Amino acid sequence: MFDKEIGIDLGTANTLVYMKGKGIIMREPSVVAIDVRTQEVRCVGSDAKEFIGRTPGSIVAVRPLKDGVIADFEVAAEMLRQFIQKSCKKGLFSKVHVAICVPSGVTRVERLAVRRAALKAGAKAPVIVIEEPLAAAIGAGLPVEDASGSMVLDIGGGTSEVAVISMNGIVAKKSVRVGGDEFDQAIVDYVKRKYNLLIGDRTAEEAKIAIGSAFPYENEGEYEVRGRNLLDGLPKTVILQAKEIREALADSLDAILEAVRTTLEVIPPELSADIIDRGLTLTGGGALLRGLDQLLSKETGISVHVAQNPLDCVAIGTGLVLNNRAIQETVAAEELAD
Repeated sequence: MFDKEIGIDLGTANTLVYMKGKGIIMREPSVVAIDVRTQEVRCVGSDAKEFIGRTPGSIVAVRPLKDGVIADFEVAAEMLRQFIQKSCKKGLFSKVHVAICVPSGVTRVERLAVRRAALKAGAKAPVIVIEEPLAAAIGAGLPVEDASGSMVLDIGGGTSEVAVISMNGIVAKKSVRVGGDEFDQAIVDYVKRKYNLLIGDRTAEEAKIAIGSAFPYENEGEYEVRGRNLLDGLPKTVILQAKEIREALADSLDAILEAVRTTLEVIPPELSADIIDRGLTLTGGGALLRGLDQLLSKETGISVHVAQNPLDCVAIGTGLVLNNRAIQETVAAEELAD
């Protein structure tokens, strides 16, 4: 019926596309460069990201998604259109079956906006919209169809999603608008507050990757950051220690930890026993933060595992849903119940 079947992880920071039989075929930043004089989209993805912080007055680089949901519908639809067109060869663009994931905390209106954007971008009906933690669990290879419970925590660019899943459905869930972008902003704010130094998001992300952690680790390093001194406006360099990054991330990590605790508190005792046996699985880019599994395990008392390929779990799971009628029926029933 369809020439192509693709699953799209439409993230705040990055968009991934999974194609049946090929795996992840595209990984691009969720960024669009717009000419403000003509409102014309100049480019999307990696090309557009290069404009961030370096654009002339006539070109603005924007992210059409905020906290995992569409903030600018028209721009998001154009970005989707170009990503779908890039993923599918031109001759097959007319018959593309699409599944897209959304955060578990989105409203019915936000879910509808995602579906409309995909249809406007060229996808054919029906467009399947699936919640991120369910997609993450499927992509991580968890037995979501079993009557026993599986627990997953997906930390993306804009949101962190924790859910307990059983029989193809979400039994309990919690979404907090804390993710990789929030981590970066926390580092920016910390450096500004402590050193009167203004650094960019890219610099903060690089420091996070280089020495960031949620739990102390051996041979902790340091990282040099450069920015503008807020006292005299001149360039300035500061050496950050790993423990400082940990301090900067403390509040954000506490919010994620509280979401995990809240979810564990509301699930039935039988599922709690399953979680004790199976533990918690981490997915998403945030799962790569050093020591996050140790911190969560220490604070909750359950075992925590990082998925084999955490960055791709949501995209893979979204794509696999296209061939799973049971999950599609469960998702449709939950939408009607909302």
